Amino acid sequence: MIYTVTLNPSIDFIVRIDHLETGSVNRMASDDKFAGGKGINVSRILQRLDIDNIATGFIGGFTGQFIEESLRSEQIITNFIPVKEDTRINVKIKSDLETEINGAGPEISDFELQAMKEALSKLSDNDTVVFAGSAPSNLGNTIYNELIPIVRSAGAQIICDFEGQTLLDALAYHPLLVKPNNHELEAIFKTSLKGLDDVETYARKLIDRGAQNVIVSMAGDGALLVTQDASYFAKPIKGTVKNSVGAGDSMVAGFTGQFVRTKNPIEALKWGVACGTATAFSDDLATSNFIEETYQKVEVEKR
Repeated sequence: MIYTVTLNPSIDFIVRIDHLETGSVNRMASDDKFAGGKGINVSRILQRLDIDNIATGFIGGFTGQFIEESLRSEQIITNFIPVKEDTRINVKIKSDLETEINGAGPEISDFELQAMKEALSKLSDNDTVVFAGSAPSNLGNTIYNELIPIVRSAGAQIICDFEGQTLLDALAYHPLLVKPNNHELEAIFKTSLKGLDDVETYARKLIDRGAQNVIVSMAGDGALLVTQDASYFAKPIKGTVKNSVGAGDSMVAGFTGQFVRTKNPIEALKWGVACGTATAFSDDLATSNFIEETYQKVEVEKR
């Protein structure tokens, strides 16, 4: 089974306004509310690929109830740890300029954290766990250094989709996949990447430190998969970008779902690129039909 872990989920409240004027009353043209968070996005895409998964993390209050009900309406199995404080709301204002106001999230108690640890300890070597996104502020991202060993001790594989030192720390546990974008890769190694050869060089450094597979997404310049044995470049697909939020999560979902099914990294890359690109070209996360259509356009070449 694939599990997605979203430690600090949110309701993403999307507000569309023709022109935002600060200091005045603004009336929205339209709005949407979605269950948000990187791991939750992975679960939603996996479900659209007909791949069973279980979404977990911390949720609380009426906002947490909204998230759970939203996921269940999409037939996604949930096993969240209930917390006392409300799950956060992130406001995303789409106007002539895009503006985001992100909530801080609940404070997680020692009792609630222990419940998460106990749940993760019950996994097995038949499971794969996607850790994605930032943790609540009172835990900090260093909490992954406690959760990841529990999962690995249970025998499960891990996917790590977060940044910086947290990602570097996770390499000691040999994640099945890490997926920095090119800018995050630059930040990790404090360098400037001049081309695809540089991207491959620094991605392989992550392999040397313990990652099993590395995908570096490069927005309109395609994506590079580096494995222990080879490297593969997925050419960019032309289209109009409508939504950068969730594209990386969709790529993680596509790769993870297909790799768990087939253990074929090239096919997994193709589905990852199809999912990520389809979401980038959609108003929300991509539909299954659009993912299938986009998959037919994916071209991968060995380097």
